[in-house]
Amino acid sequence: MRGIHLSGGDISILKALGLSGSPLPGHLLLHRLGDTDERELIETIQSLVNMDYVISSKANVVKIEDVQRSTFRVNSSYADELRDAIRPGRRTEERTRRRRRQ
Repeated sequence: MRGIHLSGGDISILKALGLSGSPLPGHLLLHRLGDTDERELIETIQSLVNMDYVISSKANVVKIEDVQRSTFRVNSSYADELRDAIRPGRRTEERTRRRRRQ
């Protein structure tokens, strides 16, 4: 497992996108996030794209208009690790629940 450490902003964007890997238009992402500081939102999206956790249809997301015109999706190769990073206790719960039936 990769050591993924997420901030609160990262987690809120990933939850708004969903971890299924299906694309979400930027204007819907902004609607799901509600009132968020634009500069912080853009910086968080840029960092997620730079780390390759999120794939964007636009290479550079610099302004809020770029976010509105882009589509975003979670990189499917990181989906399981991101799911574990969002809910760290999830993996241990699954391991303890999985027991062989006799």
